[in-house]
Amino acid sequence: MIGGRAQLLVDPDALTALTVGRPVFLVSGTNGKSTTTAFTAAALASAGPVVSNTLGANMPAGLAAALANAAPGETAVLEVDEHWLPSTITKVRPRAVALLNLSRDQMDRTAEVRTLAASWRAAVGAAVDTHVVANADDPLVAWAALPARTVTWVAAGQPWTDDAWSCPECAGRLVFGTATHPWSCTGCDLARPRPDVWLEETGDGTVVVTADGARVPLHLQLPGRCNGANAATAVAVARVAGVSPAAAVDAAARITDVGGRYRVFEMGGSQARLLLAKNPAGWLEVLDLLSHDALPVVIAINARAADGRDPSWLWDVPFERLRGREVVASGERSRDLAVRLAYAEVAHRHVPDIGAAIRSVQGPDMYVVANYTAFQAVRVLL
Repeated sequence: MIGGRAQLLVDPDALTALTVGRPVFLVSGTNGKSTTTAFTAAALASAGPVVSNTLGANMPAGLAAALANAAPGETAVLEVDEHWLPSTITKVRPRAVALLNLSRDQMDRTAEVRTLAASWRAAVGAAVDTHVVANADDPLVAWAALPARTVTWVAAGQPWTDDAWSCPECAGRLVFGTATHPWSCTGCDLARPRPDVWLEETGDGTVVVTADGARVPLHLQLPGRCNGANAATAVAVARVAGVSPAAAVDAAARITDVGGRYRVFEMGGSQARLLLAKNPAGWLEVLDLLSHDALPVVIAINARAADGRDPSWLWDVPFERLRGREVVASGERSRDLAVRLAYAEVAHRHVPDIGAAIRSVQGPDMYVVANYTAFQAVRVLL
């Protein structure tokens, strides 16, 4: 992103200049940005050339660097850091923006989630020409999206609810889990909107369904519930661009990894599937994925600037679900992790060096789960 940083120093309005005359689609949220961006970019590429920040540099300098060499008029699909989304909307006037989810992440750098939701709400309310695609299952996202002129609601799910116990509109109590009202407020009319795009489980697998009658079987190479939700969101954004749900799903199905996420690496006769988990909500999705087998798990935790300096979020992760399997604690903050695992009564080994931790696992297959900078270190290693 160094080129973009230099360009913004010379011209603070470079993002506006770089996006004039091109359709722009933004994707933001605490989790799932990179994968949803990859799915969306692939879908829109079926209709013409697309530029995207595929390496995940999602702050202004990264956006400028990605756009600098794009052809005039080329469609841009950009992942945007949730803290920077409001100012980016103002600068680039996107055709559509996808709002995925909001939960606590890097509290030393970004605002508290309700402050972020309020800033999103103000931004989309002022963006009169922007179509919003929003997760109907996240109360904070739904509240943020309501002032938008046009909204497509996606039933993308939100298993993590610990940041939405009270209503962002009236501070009343939110309740979750009824069949007719997956979430609603007990003190005002705020409730889950009726979705326009959703996932449906059938005897033959998962189907993406739209309110206007489209039904497209979903066969992704990326595992997990969350990636089905990411694909459904990409379908909704693609429809705004005039790309059919079938074409969008077909494009998503060809993606095998996103910046190393979910990729399977060979190492010393073993296979290691690499997963990114950088906050409690992301870990909840990863634990669901891990529950389908009992393979060993190497967990690598750092706490550098890109991760957030404070690793106390580890105490919000239900690591108790790892009991009974081989677990190795690694990374620069492996001792913090080891203490958390001990309190969760998860038997584990403590091997600070990530390479040594991976090599210590006996068996042909394993998972390696890392937060951001540890993830990049594992990618280099593998």
